[in-house]
Amino acid sequence: MHGLTVRWSIRDTPAGTADKLRAYVRETSVPRFTGMDGLVQKTWQMTEGGFFSGIYIWSTPEARTAFLEHFRANPSPVSTMVGSDPELVQEWELVGVAVGADGPLTP
Repeated sequence: MHGLTVRWSIRDTPAGTADKLRAYVRETSVPRFTGMDGLVQKTWQMTEGGFFSGIYIWSTPEARTAFLEHFRANPSPVSTMVGSDPELVQEWELVGVAVGADGPLTP
C-alpha cells in the first residue's frame, strides 16, 4: 500500500480554528473521500495548537500520484483556514497493519 501524509501547523492560528477544522472534516472532507476510487482509507489527526493532518492509504502508486497532482494544482480549503500551505507532504510505504480487539476503524 502507498501512504501519504499532509500536515499543516496550527500553532499560530486564531482561536476557533480547531473547531472550524472539525466541522470541515465532518461536513465536507469525510463525504468527499468516502468511496473515492483508489483510496483505501483516510484519517484526520489534530493536536490543538500543534498540527492538523490527513493520512491517506492508496491502493496503487498511480492513485496516490493522481491525487497529489490534483492537490498541488488546487489550493486546499485547509490552507485557507489555517493561513498557510502544508508544512509537510510526504509519501511513504505502508509495511504492515495490525487490527486490535477493538478494531477495525469504522465511521
